[in-house]
Amino acid sequence: MQPLRLLNQLRRPLSGAPQAPLAPQAPRGLRGVQAAGFWRGLGGLSLALLLACGGCGRGPSPAASQRPRQLTVWTLDLAPRFSPYMGRVIKAWERANPGVSVRWIDVPWNSVERKLLAAVFARTAPDLVNLNPPFAANLASKGGLLNLDRVLPAQAAAAYLPEVWQAGRQGDLQFAIPWYLTTRVTLANGRLLQQAGYTAPPRRWDQVPAYAEAIKRRTGRYALFVTVVPDDSAELLETLVQMEVRLLDGNHRAAFNSAAGRRAFAFWTDLYRRGLLPPEVVSQGYRRAIELYQAGDLAQVASGPDFLRNLQTNAPGIAAVTTPFPPLVGPGGQTNVAVMNLVVPRQSTMAPEATSFALFLTDASNQLAFAREARVLPSARAALKQLDQELAQPAPAVDPAAERQEALVRQARALSVRNLERAQVLVPATPGIKRLQAILYTQLQRAMLGQISSDGALSEAELQWNRYAEARWP
Repeated sequence: MQPLRLLNQLRRPLSGAPQAPLAPQAPRGLRGVQAAGFWRGLGGLSLALLLACGGCGRGPSPAASQRPRQLTVWTLDLAPRFSPYMGRVIKAWERANPGVSVRWIDVPWNSVERKLLAAVFARTAPDLVNLNPPFAANLASKGGLLNLDRVLPAQAAAAYLPEVWQAGRQGDLQFAIPWYLTTRVTLANGRLLQQAGYTAPPRRWDQVPAYAEAIKRRTGRYALFVTVVPDDSAELLETLVQMEVRLLDGNHRAAFNSAAGRRAFAFWTDLYRRGLLPPEVVSQGYRRAIELYQAGDLAQVASGPDFLRNLQTNAPGIAAVTTPFPPLVGPGGQTNVAVMNLVVPRQSTMAPEATSFALFLTDASNQLAFAREARVLPSARAALKQLDQELAQPAPAVDPAAERQEALVRQARALSVRNLERAQVLVPATPGIKRLQAILYTQLQRAMLGQISSDGALSEAELQWNRYAEARWP
């Protein structure tokens, strides 16, 4: 079958697919990262094949129609730690939805794309999948995901944080239901700050150069580490948005070669050329930032609150002088939030049931329970409010040392909850976003290493992205 026929097949609605939503039923009480090079290595033809098979139905056999229908749900890296939690949620939903059983499969993070490709080709794609936003956006842009507006109950969005819900939308297509969230806080080494004459790290990016110079001059260490390795963390891309850089226009063309973009590229190029960033930022990823911080060679690191627990185990001396602070922001004050989503492939013949289970899994009660166990943040408003109240309470009484450690973690988690007041997905999961990151990072590397001026690097990035965009979106 030719790619054009496959893509046309993809766009056809599923024959016999039910249109009315299945009202979610729940117990009483409150209702509650990506394989970076995958799409580049996969190739356009294979991507078209993967998504086009989304139109291939999985009609039940006559024998199967006599058995309870089975809803297949995939999650990422939850087993075995969260197997009891998922088991409880599944049993509760099955009790409320007799005649449907849930088959839960937990998939390793680094193999979900490959496994999903194979499942679609075999016409055994799951009905509900836990995906990261970039991968989900790629699927949605090719028509591989169901428009959930067809099956969502009215006012479903009202239960979730608005910015987080909106991150699962492309134009008129609601392709995802948000699940759990993470935000970064600044963890700072108080000893190094004191030596440099600071009581707290800076709050704004424009204050960083003077701070980085003071840290380097007075301690011989570095202030911070933000990687420019193309297939690693998106943190630097997020800083560009915080510095008021508009990445793309409405036609997917480059908008970053602007006054704000030139200032941002010059900012990072200058920091590196002055020796105020570790030289490894151009060759090593975020893991190196963790290593340097644990070794006492970095004044601060941006991380999730739970990193403190690892720090207390791996580097107790550094943990003892570490304090959480709000993350760095730009003039607008926005912080970033990372979202894990739930999506329904077009191939599913149980879209209403899949949506019902997704809403049940992400309601306030179930999200709050998961946030307590996984130490993440819920996307449901009611769950977030309850979690904030719980974190404001004193830590359970234990021995003094452990009590201090737990209090520090709770302080960081409470700070991350408050960060959500100004948080948004700074880099929306638009199609091609990983390609954009690779282009910008590669050209910024060249500027940092003195191979090209920062303005020249930005112009070259614009040229390369627009060449890609013109081929993909003529």
